[in-house]
Amino acid sequence: MKARGLVLDLFADYLRYRGGEVRLRGLIALMDCFAVPEATVRVVVARLRKEGWLESRRDGRETRYLLTETGWRQLESARSRIFKRSTDPWDGQWHLVIYSVPETERALREQLRKKLYWLGFGPLSSSVWLSPHDRVDAVRASFVDQPVIRIDSFHARSGSAEVDRDMAARCWGLSTLNRDYTELLERYQPRLSWYRARRLRGTEALVERARLLHDYRFFPARDPDLPARLLPEAWPGQAVHEMFLEAHELLREPAEACVDQLLASIGGNADGDTREADQHAV
Repeated sequence: MKARGLVLDLFADYLRYRGGEVRLRGLIALMDCFAVPEATVRVVVARLRKEGWLESRRDGRETRYLLTETGWRQLESARSRIFKRSTDPWDGQWHLVIYSVPETERALREQLRKKLYWLGFGPLSSSVWLSPHDRVDAVRASFVDQPVIRIDSFHARSGSAEVDRDMAARCWGLSTLNRDYTELLERYQPRLSWYRARRLRGTEALVERARLLHDYRFFPARDPDLPARLLPEAWPGQAVHEMFLEAHELLREPAEACVDQLLASIGGNADGDTREADQHAV
């Protein structure tokens, strides 16, 4: 688990419900649960401020950190894909995006590909991507300020259920995804009895919940919520999602208690200055 992701997850899962902000010393105490040293926390905080994710405010001798409005929107969008899966019926129509990006804009092309993956599109070829869900407008909106990107879109049917299944298997590597889903299910399903019995408390619960989220968070980008008729038999995707939701909720109470205890334990200790974090930025 990377320190950057942990900071954002702490805001999303805990700090948002505790005033939406945290003192630097409080954040350092929370990150210590994950064996992240103070110096690393300061570097991450400084970078997130420079990138527009975090902002700070002075409170006497203390400095408090909170997510920016842009940061909240991006975080909510990402977590929506993780926690909510599409179950809309499919009308058999594919939505295709064909893009063109100048060779000089390789970084921009990679951003576009990542966005297409995240929105549930799969590559039929290098620049032709398709999805069973109509999210073309979301693709366009994400790059409306990038005129060098040309995006054309089409809506089409293959005319054959067999062709549909073959395209789905090729675009999303369903055999590999099936295997990885099964491994995740086998890893966490036996632990549900621990979670239900509240066997994990304190730091153990906090770390376990963060690791669960880390291990699951990339599956929604790989799994576009394909309609059942495009999936192999005994597809484990829905079972894994339900397991994730249950485990995440079962660990909520002990993890939140840990956060509350840690934040309370720092009491009136003063934070380091914002500039102290900034000077660690690389």
